[in-house]
Amino acid sequence: MSTMMTALTFDRERDGWDRSTGLVKEQVPVPVLSAPDEVLIRVKYAGFCGSDRGIWWRKAFGDMILGSLAEEQKSRRIVGHELLGEIVEVGHEAASRFGYRKGDVVSTESHIICDVCYQCKAGDVHVCAKDKIIGISMDGCFAEYLKLPAKSLWKTDLEKIRPEVAAVQEPFGNAVHACQATDLRGKSVAIVGCGTIGLFAILIARGMGARQVIGIETDPHHADLARQLGCDVVLTPGMPPADRQHASDPALRQQIRDLTGGVGVDVAMEMAGFNSSLNNAIKITRRGGHVVLFGVKNGDGVIEDLHRVVMDGLQLHGIVGRQIFGTWEITKRLLEDRSNGIQDAVFKTILNGGVGTQVDIRDWEKSAFEAVIKQHPKALIKFAG
Repeated sequence: MSTMMTALTFDRERDGWDRSTGLVKEQVPVPVLSAPDEVLIRVKYAGFCGSDRGIWWRKAFGDMILGSLAEEQKSRRIVGHELLGEIVEVGHEAASRFGYRKGDVVSTESHIICDVCYQCKAGDVHVCAKDKIIGISMDGCFAEYLKLPAKSLWKTDLEKIRPEVAAVQEPFGNAVHACQATDLRGKSVAIVGCGTIGLFAILIARGMGARQVIGIETDPHHADLARQLGCDVVLTPGMPPADRQHASDPALRQQIRDLTGGVGVDVAMEMAGFNSSLNNAIKITRRGGHVVLFGVKNGDGVIEDLHRVVMDGLQLHGIVGRQIFGTWEITKRLLEDRSNGIQDAVFKTILNGGVGTQVDIRDWEKSAFEAVIKQHPKALIKFAG
């Protein structure tokens, strides 16, 4: 095996966070195992995530990337955290304690937990206080090889899940975790923001027994995908006024009430991260209903009529990452059960059957890849296939 590999990187000295966009394809050293519980993985496919879009456009995670690089006294970060790969080298503890062998096909949990903080000891490992995130605060999977601790890996059966879909188990798990916030059986559910995670949530909400799924989306292409994936109806919210960017849309609220017998939805999932989207989610939810908050927004926000949030007895759920590994177990069951159609819908609709959404690292070029991520909600980078 060569000592050098192809990777997509951000370099704080070469690029500068405030004066660049995108990633750079370059040759970097292949990582070397440094602990007995580590494995070396040859990457087959890597998924390009919404977080990666934030990094690409320098709108998110700059503090974490720059801070971790400074702490490590490094200038370069290999980005990427969604992967499918094959183990090619195994530390002795990874083999004896975790049972991994060369040739095992794995995905991974992207949050590498510390096991010692209060949250970890209390069992809330998905909100570990000292976690590291692959491709953000440690080197990631936009590379031919990466090393990871065995405790974070997830063995994958390619006879049951096709490799392109197996590569996006991690973001699919985000949507599973969001849909686990409350029981969806027999409920009316609004997906507020039909980006990649919102699209996954449509499939999962149906799979978990929701009786009515309403999409709320401004982008026509994403709205069309939401319809294809099973939304009963997809609504377009009005844009907030320039001087009140946080404001909800009264017309949207009325449309939702018309669709729900004047009551409002049982569950609203805010997946977009805009302040107006947050208030739309709150306003369209019935008294005693649930608002699931997954969309990320830096800085402060404004909640309209907080008094009514309290008096209506709304329950707000903040969702981050996945339950480790409970969410992965549910993800596995949903994707491996071909009778529910979820795996096929992910590949055919969200991944467009692999057409235009899959880029070979050998052919990767910045401007061409930028066009791909602008056109499609989900893109894959093929390394070993």
